[in-house]
Amino acid sequence: MFGGVFGGGSQKPVQSAPMGGMPGMGQGQGQMDPNAQLAAAEQEMEMVTDMFARLGELCNKKCILQRYSDEDLTKAESVCIDRCVAKYFQVNREVSDKLAKLSQVNQ
Repeated sequence: MFGGVFGGGSQKPVQSAPMGGMPGMGQGQGQMDPNAQLAAAEQEMEMVTDMFARLGELCNKKCILQRYSDEDLTKAESVCIDRCVAKYFQVNREVSDKLAKLSQVNQ
């Protein structure tokens, strides 16, 4: 899908969890009003931005040496970052799937 750091496309695409409790969704209705769509899109954008920021901070802290001896990433740093990002997305997907299942059971 994204290649390199993002898994190389061998993983299934991440599906978003259903938005059962979102205002304006109207349980069972196929359409939501434009204001609710905009609010949902803004919320999703904020969540993605926050996830990307946390991912960058976490993997940078874990993988990049604080003593910079070279301007390029070393092989070990590259591998570490690749694995860190892959694990982060795998856990994120598993948690999302679990929350979606719990949401379906509670409805």
